[in-house]
Order: sequence, then C-alpha cells, then structure tokens
Amino acid sequence: MSSLRMLVRTLTVAGLTAALIAPSTVARAEPSVAELTARIEKSSTELERVVESYNKLNEEIKANKAASARLHARIGPLEAQTAQSRADVGELAATAYKTGGLRTAQALLEPGGSGSLMDRLSTLDHLTRQRQERIAGFTDSQRRLLDEKTRLDATLAREAAQAKAMAGTRRTIERDLAKLYELRRQAYGRATEAPAPRPATSSRDDAPAVSGQAGVAVRYAYGALGKPYVWGGDGPDGYDCSGLTSAAWRAAGKSLPHNTRMQWGVVAHISRSELRPGDLVFYSGLGHMGMYVGGGQIIDAPSAGRNVLKRDMDIMPIQGYGRVR
Repeated sequence: MSSLRMLVRTLTVAGLTAALIAPSTVARAEPSVAELTARIEKSSTELERVVESYNKLNEEIKANKAASARLHARIGPLEAQTAQSRADVGELAATAYKTGGLRTAQALLEPGGSGSLMDRLSTLDHLTRQRQERIAGFTDSQRRLLDEKTRLDATLAREAAQAKAMAGTRRTIERDLAKLYELRRQAYGRATEAPAPRPATSSRDDAPAVSGQAGVAVRYAYGALGKPYVWGGDGPDGYDCSGLTSAAWRAAGKSLPHNTRMQWGVVAHISRSELRPGDLVFYSGLGHMGMYVGGGQIIDAPSAGRNVLKRDMDIMPIQGYGRVR
C-alpha cells in the first residue's frame, strides 16, 4: 500500500508540475457572422463618405477647368483687338510724321509757325482720341478678365493640390477596400456578391409605367440591377450611389453632379407624401442616396462588394427627398 500511495503521489505531483509549466493559452472565439456584418456595415459607411468627398472634388475640378477654358476663349480675341487698336494709332502717328498732313513733326520740332504748339497738339489729340478710348476700353476689359483668370488659376492650383492629396486618399480607399473584402470573405465566404443571373427578359421590363423623363431614369435604374458597386463609377459597368442616380438622370437628359451632397443642393426638396418614381432619397449625413421607384422602395448601389439592388427605402435614417428639376 505504501508503494501504491507513493506512486499516486508521484503522478499527482507530476501532473501539477506539468500544468504549472505548460504555456498558458486563452481560447479566442472567431467573430460571428453578425459581428463581422456589423464591422462591414461600419467600414462601408466610413468608406462611402470618403468616396463621396472624392467625387465632390472631381466635380469641382471639372467645373473650374471649364470656367478657365471659357475665360481663355474670351481673352484671346480681346488681346487681338487691343493689339490691332494700338497698331492703328501707331500707324496714324507714323503717317502724320511722314506726310506732314497734320504737321506733327513741325509742331513738335519748330516753335514758330501759325498757331500755338498746344493748338497743333490738340489737332492730333482730337483725331486719335477715339482710338485711344477704344484702347482704354479694351485694356480695362482685358484687365478684368486677366484678374478673373488669376483668381481662377489660384483656385485651380488649390484644387490640383487637393487632387494630389486625394491621390493619397485613393490609396487609403484601396487599402480599406482590401480589408473590407477580407471581412466579407470571413463572413460570407466571398469578397463580393455573386453576379446576378441574367434574366430571360431585361430588368427594364419590370420597371413601373412612368411617363416622361422620370420614366427614362427609372427604367435606367432597373437596367442597372445586379451590376456591381464600383466606387467613383457612373456606369455602364458599375456604380456608386450618386453615380447611379446621375447616370440614370443623364439618360433622361438631365445633368446631376456625381456627388450626393451636390445633388441634394440642386434638387427641389419635397415631402415623403409627395414621392413619386424617379425622385431621389437622401440619407442622414448625405453619405448615401438612392432612387425611389414606387411602393416604398428604392434602387441603389449599396456599398463595396455588393450589387445594385431594389429594397425598402427605410434602410437607414432619411435626410430628405428630392425631385430633379
């Protein structure tokens, strides 16, 4: 018995010793699909705000470049007209000197003769005043335009610097997208939603019967169903949220800026009770938007990794509603 007790004691001590010296490990549970989905939604919302900022800057740069081109087009002819006016006056002075028709040289070089020097100079002044006034008018206009161009060039320089900074933001977006896609792989088994199956009939055929330009925009939105979210995209192969609405209304002959906040600024604000297909639904923070297609539903480009879809419009708090004018 004593030897048996000794054996048990030895095994017990050995077990305790092994437990004490074994490396401690903490069980780490993998995040659940619900937890991953919450992280995906948060990352998508943050990313969409950055994308919309990028879109806004691009719209501003395009507008400033167009304004600069218009100014250059106006300045060029004005410079030519001013140069011609100056040449005309110079030719007048040269002719007067050569022919003596106005006795310019005599008036300037000979103190004698009929009439005073001031009288003779006033004759030349009378004949050239009209042209000099034209020069002054052209010069003033040119100066105003050049001042505008200087201000615009400063704006473009600032926008170019911002665009350079946004190139860094673009890299950030791409990096964040990679993380987002990895989260989607963990949660759903793939980074992006599977392409929508091609229906026997066009998605446009499912669109409600809406007349006029709104009907064109709605049918375009239906035709985009199943196409992938592409940040900065405005079709035809992929879209982000404001890219989809601007492309749909462009097809209907209306120009909307490719930015949610800027679209909110140009539409007529309406109430929920006034909504009709083709109107736009804007969400709180103006980081997302979609097109109302009737029945309490919108078509929108949701977020990276997803496809354009039709869904209930109360997907998140709503900022307001807009009608394209």
